[in-house]
Amino acid sequence: MTTVSLRRSIGDLTFDHVLVSPQDPGGDGHDAPTVLVFHGMEGRSDAQLAIAQRLTQWGHRAIAVDLFGETVSAGGSQRCADEMTAFLADRGRLAGRLSAVLTALTDAPEVDRDAMAAIGFCFGGLCVLDLARAGHPLRAVVSFHGLLTAPDRPGDGAIPARIAVHHGWDDPFAPPEDVVALGRELTARGADWQLHAYGGAMHAFMAPFADQPERGIQYHPVVADRAWRALGDFLGEVFAPRS
Repeated sequence: MTTVSLRRSIGDLTFDHVLVSPQDPGGDGHDAPTVLVFHGMEGRSDAQLAIAQRLTQWGHRAIAVDLFGETVSAGGSQRCADEMTAFLADRGRLAGRLSAVLTALTDAPEVDRDAMAAIGFCFGGLCVLDLARAGHPLRAVVSFHGLLTAPDRPGDGAIPARIAVHHGWDDPFAPPEDVVALGRELTARGADWQLHAYGGAMHAFMAPFADQPERGIQYHPVVADRAWRALGDFLGEVFAPRS
């Protein structure tokens, strides 16, 4: 695989996205689908980059998206946590950031804007759902142990992206009432959606470093493997050649 920086500026902020591409001995690879990988509270991280690298095994390009910007990331974990909290308190501002970042990335010549999906973890799971709610041109979005609540103005038109949600049933940050509300919301907007709820799984079940069960945060290797295999099947369906 190859890894290159896709550094982009939005206003006076700089964002260091990282593009990971599979080896392509038969051509230039520009026809490969692109999967955007959205980070959680920690900002753009090595764990997120590892997910992007795994996606290349399925023949996809992947971009580890920097949603907070280099200045925030350089400020450490507390600065990143504060940035996430500010975005959660102002979903309109978050929508603006998501739209600006997506526009900057789709302008990259390496990206096929007609074959794009987005996946996200924790806060990133919320972000990809908000991208779908806003009607951005994505084939699909996949949320892993994401926050599920709708923004104040989620929209009311049809949602074009296919949606898959992977949820730990014992996740205290997304209680059952949020799950039911999401299902009703997506159904009302005519979305093609699916939900995978995993018994015995807490928040951050995909993250090997998660180990705070007293807070409802814990890695679950069996569930993580199930969710990853389900992602592969879903992306294979989404990016299947159109007849």
